[in-house]
Amino acid sequence: MEKITSFTINHLKLLPGVYVSRKDKVGNTMITTFDLRMTRPNCEPVMNTAEVHTLEHLGATFLRNHETFGNKTIYFGPMGCRTGFYLLLAGDYESRDILPLLNEMFMFMAEYEDEIPGASARDCGNYLDMNLPMARYLAVKFKTEVLDQISDERLVYPK
Repeated sequence: MEKITSFTINHLKLLPGVYVSRKDKVGNTMITTFDLRMTRPNCEPVMNTAEVHTLEHLGATFLRNHETFGNKTIYFGPMGCRTGFYLLLAGDYESRDILPLLNEMFMFMAEYEDEIPGASARDCGNYLDMNLPMARYLAVKFKTEVLDQISDERLVYPK
């Protein structure tokens, strides 16, 4: 069986960053999949499920309500390895194209103080597994350490 593209990325060289993982044509629409890598694979601890779950709820809510990208958001969710998230947008984008959106989203998550959207037994299958303080910490960390000082090596997958 052929290896899927995401398993061909050298995770030993991968830094936290914003990467185009793939582009797929669906009908007449290009779908761009972004790899939002928040922790360095195999070098630093992965994110715990509670904060990943919280970031997922906050990020998805933010994106789907965004004035420009709300109707272009296909999916926002965690990677199984818990080192980051996938963001799928309708359109043909490069990593730099979405930096303003990500800065806005991570600032929203970093400053969020209200009840977590969808965090109820009625709305979520595991609503008790949430950690807003840690999610806010991780959002601040990613924004300040990655987004605020983004470089080319954090926008294009390593060879």
